[in-house]
Amino acid sequence: MLLYIHIPFCDSKCHYCSFNSYVDKFDFRDSYAKAIIKQLKYELRRYSVHKQSIETIFIGGGTPSAMQASLYQELFENIKPYIAKNAEITTEANPNSANKSWLEQMKELGVNRVSFGVQSFDKDKLKYLGRNHSEEDAKNAIKNAYKAGIKNISLDLIHGCILDNKKLLQNDLDIAFSLPINHISSYSLSIEKNTKFYIKKEKNNGNIEEEQWFYDQIIKKGFSQYEISNFGKYRSIHNLGYWHYKDYIGIGAGAVGFLQNKRFYPHKNIEKYIKNPTFFDIENLSEKDIKTEKVFLGMRSIVGVDIDIFDKNELEKVKILEKEGKIRHINNIIFNNNYLLSDEISLFILS
Repeated sequence: MLLYIHIPFCDSKCHYCSFNSYVDKFDFRDSYAKAIIKQLKYELRRYSVHKQSIETIFIGGGTPSAMQASLYQELFENIKPYIAKNAEITTEANPNSANKSWLEQMKELGVNRVSFGVQSFDKDKLKYLGRNHSEEDAKNAIKNAYKAGIKNISLDLIHGCILDNKKLLQNDLDIAFSLPINHISSYSLSIEKNTKFYIKKEKNNGNIEEEQWFYDQIIKKGFSQYEISNFGKYRSIHNLGYWHYKDYIGIGAGAVGFLQNKRFYPHKNIEKYIKNPTFFDIENLSEKDIKTEKVFLGMRSIVGVDIDIFDKNELEKVKILEKEGKIRHINNIIFNNNYLLSDEISLFILS
């Protein structure tokens, strides 16, 4: 069982961000912390969660470090009996708000992995993206996390920005690899609706060759690619759980839960969520929906796809792709040889 907790507070809204987050709702932090506990207790019953059966916890956002560490204490007290031994407990954090004290307190609560939203170390690119931290802020935050005793540290980097070139991207990687990290999430900039970039009609650079070059530089440093956007000497157990299609509890405004063939969507609006944290819209997934998702997830990660999932027509397409060297077949599982083609491969098989 996986557990995701969404914290929708942010110090500022990045120009590319389409996540459910707010920069003007900080007065709700105390009541929000109480609401997520109420939902947690409800979900533990609904999912029939057994003692020590939660394998991973991921606190995402928004910006989890925009909420005081003390507000997580009661939450962790309620989760503690259900956390498996040696569970991976991750929090996202922003360099400008994850100070030394916050990181130390989160470590005391049980956090053993931090994912920092760095995106770049370049001053001009950070400003263009709408980030509110500096290169030094990012470097200090990562070092402080390591000093606090958190050894599994990841950082996010964005590529595909119109300011990007190989020199800028290489400098970002040189700085990243000088820090005590063992994981990188590298995301291609996408222009999403209702973001500042979308309103301003900004573009990404669409340079696939540069994207592949960037990935190759990360891999050369011994960070193996285990999903289209994730590389590491350490592989996130939580990430892998999603791609293996495990059940997960989603706590918070804008979170999503999954159980068997249903998805649960709490209120996105903070005020509505606080008033009724156990309200859900429910999506029933068909067998076709589940099959499609398993194929897309498997093709973009090391999980792969069980060949028995395909019908006769799809198997013929699998054989074509295997003959062309685009996929490989090992022990009844097919694996993608080029993650950048993952969606195209999935669509070809399923169409």
